Amino acid sequence: MRKAIVVGTGAGGATAARELQGAFEVTVLEEGHNFKPLAFEIETIERIKKSHLVFDPGLVHFVFPNMRIRKTADKMVLVNGVGLGGTTTLSAGNALRMDGVLQALGINLDPEFEEVYREIPVSTCHQKKWHKYTRQLFHICEEMNLDPVPALKLGNYERCLHCGHCILGCKQGIKWDSRQYLKEALDKGATLVTGARVERVLIKAGEVTGVETREGLSHHFYPADLVVLAAGGLGTPVILQNSGIVCEPRLFVDPVLCVAAEIPRNWQCKETTMPFVVQREGYILSPYFDFVSYLFNKDWKYPASDILGVMIKLADQETGAISKGHLEKSLTWQDNVKLLEGVELCQEILAHLGIKKDKTFLGTLNAGHPGGMLPLTKEEATTFHARRLPGNLYIADSTLFPQSLGNPPILTIVALSKRVSRVCIQNLAMAI
Repeated sequence: MRKAIVVGTGAGGATAARELQGAFEVTVLEEGHNFKPLAFEIETIERIKKSHLVFDPGLVHFVFPNMRIRKTADKMVLVNGVGLGGTTTLSAGNALRMDGVLQALGINLDPEFEEVYREIPVSTCHQKKWHKYTRQLFHICEEMNLDPVPALKLGNYERCLHCGHCILGCKQGIKWDSRQYLKEALDKGATLVTGARVERVLIKAGEVTGVETREGLSHHFYPADLVVLAAGGLGTPVILQNSGIVCEPRLFVDPVLCVAAEIPRNWQCKETTMPFVVQREGYILSPYFDFVSYLFNKDWKYPASDILGVMIKLADQETGAISKGHLEKSLTWQDNVKLLEGVELCQEILAHLGIKKDKTFLGTLNAGHPGGMLPLTKEEATTFHARRLPGNLYIADSTLFPQSLGNPPILTIVALSKRVSRVCIQNLAMAI
C-alpha cells in the first residue's frame, strides 16, 4: 500500500487522515501533544488576572500549554492551538457553512457538506438554555432588523452546561473537535507521531519523496508517496517556503474586536460562546466574552461576571504574509472603516440595554483564522492543486481560501479537506 503523510491534526489534517487511511497507509505528524482543557474555573482565572503574573499575552502558554499567542508589529494578537485537534479544541464549535468564495470559483461541495452533517451532530439546541442577556440581545437585534440567527453548533449541545469554557476546551466533551475524526483514522490503522515539527518537504525530480521533521534535538525523515499539508494558515506556508515553494502575500486573519460594557451579574462569561450570529457586509456580530481581553486589557477591569461583550469578526483584506516565522500583518484603511462601522453598531445595540456610548469599552484586537497564502483559482477548481506544487503534494486547510470568510471556518475546512482527499485517492492511491 502506498504511504501518505498528513501534517497537522486540526480540521483539515484529521479529516484528511480519516479519509485517506485505507486507500493509503497514513502517518499523521503533529507538532504538539495531547490537548488538555483549561482546568481553572472563572474564579481562578480572576485571581490569575489580579496577580499580574501573566502580564503579556505571549506568556499565556505557561498557564494554558495548548494555546499559543503571538503579536503583529501593530500589536494585533494572533491565537492558535498547539496539540491534537489543532485550533478546533479552542473554537466556539460553530457549524457555519461559508463556501461562497469557493462557489465563485466553480467549486460545489454539497456532497461533502451533506456527508459532514451525517457524521457530526449539528444543532441549535443550546438556545433553550440561553441566559437572560443573551435572549435580550437577540431580541434587540431582531427589533433592529439585523436578522440574528442562532448559531449551529458542532456536537451534542443538549448536554451543554453553559460553563463558558468553549474556547478553553470543552471539559464535558460536548463540543465536537477534530480529535474525533483523528481517532477514527487511528482506529482504521493510521499512525500518529506527536512532538514532530515538520520543517520542509523533500523534492526530487519534481516529486515529493517525504518530509523532514524536528523532534527534540533530532531531525527525522519520513518517506511518502503523498504528502498533505494541513498545518494551518500560518504553519503550511512556512513549510512550503522552507521547501522552496513560493507563497502569495495574501494572508488574512479574521480580526476580532469586542465592544463591552459593565452590567452587574450578567454572567456572559458562563454562556455558550457565540450563541447567535448577525451577518453584515464584511463582518459579523455575536455575543462574546473575550478571555484574551479580560486577562490582558486594562479597560476590562470589572469582575468577569459583570462584563457583557459583543464581538465584531472582520473579513479583512488579503494583505499580509508569514515567512520563516516572521509575521507581517496590518489592517488596511478599508479594514479600519469596517471595524469602526461595527463598533458603532455594537454601541447602538448596547444602547438598547441602557448603556451609554461613553460607558462602553473596547477589547484587545485579536485573531485566529489565518489563511489565503496559496489560494485556489478557477483553473484549480477540479484539481485542487496549484501548478507550483509537486504532483504528489496537496494542501487541505485554509491556505487554499482565496479570501477571508469573515466567519468561523471549521465546517468549510472539513468539507474542503474531504474533497481534497478524494482527489488524492483518485489520482494517486493506485498509481505505480
